[in-house]
Amino acid sequence: MQPTIYDVAKKAGVSIATVSKVINNNGRIGKDTRKKVLKIMEELNYHPSVLASGLTRKRTETIGVLIPDLANPFFAEITASMEERAHELGLSVVICSTNDSEEKEAKYISLLMRKKVDGCILASRFTQVSLIENMIKQGIPVALTSQDIPSLNLNTVSVDDYKGGYQATAHLASLGHKKIATIAEKNVRSSHERIKGYMDAMIEKGLAVEDTYIVEVEPTVKGGKEAAERLLTSEDPPTAIFAGNDILAIGVSQGARACQLEIPNDFSVVGFDNTLLATICDPPLTTIAQPIQQIGRQIVDVLVSEINGELDYKQRIMLPPELVVRESTKKLFENKVSIKTTIEK
Repeated sequence: MQPTIYDVAKKAGVSIATVSKVINNNGRIGKDTRKKVLKIMEELNYHPSVLASGLTRKRTETIGVLIPDLANPFFAEITASMEERAHELGLSVVICSTNDSEEKEAKYISLLMRKKVDGCILASRFTQVSLIENMIKQGIPVALTSQDIPSLNLNTVSVDDYKGGYQATAHLASLGHKKIATIAEKNVRSSHERIKGYMDAMIEKGLAVEDTYIVEVEPTVKGGKEAAERLLTSEDPPTAIFAGNDILAIGVSQGARACQLEIPNDFSVVGFDNTLLATICDPPLTTIAQPIQQIGRQIVDVLVSEINGELDYKQRIMLPPELVVRESTKKLFENKVSIKTTIEK
């Protein structure tokens, strides 16, 4: 016989109303009480009926998450964090990977609306603002992370991209590098902020900002590698590169090796995100850490608060990045010979 809400309330020593509030994540419930009820639910293997809940409260206890690429370690990690937090709150998650395709954006938004999700988190680089506006008109709360759409008043949780770009560049400058380039993801607002941070750090340190040292590419290993090779075989090659994410940084490292450069003795590289890639590559990558777990959990909490009608205003939460120094950066000695610029065949 399947356990009921009455069994949970009896064993936890609380009222049925209290159990209901824990299940639906509403009302004022003490942290210890909530934890106790959730533990009893797990012990009894009790699962509230999503269908019944939806019929009585017009909710499905489901949220949608749209990301650009699940193969990207950053989005894989942040999605896992969102899913974990949603599970703790008794919610199911529908994950949709758009691959930056407008067709897929429209398809998945339509799917999520048919499923009557209670809310939606957009981590994808959404290009069709009208689709988001339609969701909002239909009364579906929408929250953003890893991006911002200034024309829409939405709850947002992100990292301070400008500060991260500044920190990465300032770190390289502190090591004596004067010729610092940046390779960023193109057509993304967060990348533009990181480039602004790079430029301001260069100016503040009295270093020249060369147009040729600012390159925007697709966010792939291949894109980073090819861009690095072009820079390193130019007439005035940089001695260090700030890459806009860890994937690009891996590509930059491959490009440097193709030019017969040893990292960090001949050349330094800094990434952005601090994904698993940064710790397993050789050498381990100096990078700007985003608080990925915190972002994922907090965006779910903000969305759920809006779903529950607990917010009187939209929140734009910006979390601080942190420089993590590993082995891909090293002090540049003034008497160092010019770097090699021959690509291995």
